[in-house]
Amino acid sequence: MILAAGMPLPVKIILIVLGVILVILVVLVIIAQKMMKKQEASQAQIEAASQTVSMLIIDKKRMKVKDANMPKMISDQIPKYMRLAKLPIVKAKVGPRVMTLIADEKVFDSLPVKTEVKVAVSGMYITEIKHVRGNVEMPKVKKGFFKRMQQKALDKATQKDTDTKNNKKKK
Repeated sequence: MILAAGMPLPVKIILIVLGVILVILVVLVIIAQKMMKKQEASQAQIEAASQTVSMLIIDKKRMKVKDANMPKMISDQIPKYMRLAKLPIVKAKVGPRVMTLIADEKVFDSLPVKTEVKVAVSGMYITEIKHVRGNVEMPKVKKGFFKRMQQKALDKATQKDTDTKNNKKKK
């Protein structure tokens, strides 16, 4: 046996716990690699099936799939763990029809409402914005707590530097 008989009990427990943690980490790495391969394959399929479509964005919001009035066939295909999550849903007029689409997270924030856009669509999934008619306001990115504090500190430091330089010039 790997654990020696003369080892104290706490050392044995620590070694067993470390062994279990190591096994769990190896399993997680293997699962992550498999999921990355699946994601790359699905991304290639999405890019192959995408086409450029012109549409008028009516509304966009984050909501659950069951609340978004998606077709039953589409809502059945969504994995069970994603049915409870809020997805970026876009209601758009494509030609004469009003459709409910799902947007990519990167695209959702920059999609303008009540504006005509050309987007790359793969099925019911908006993958990227190709062209926007008119001006587009890019959303302001919210700064985190530490970024705001860092900015305030920099502002105070530059203000002190300018104050000291102004005082030297006056003398």
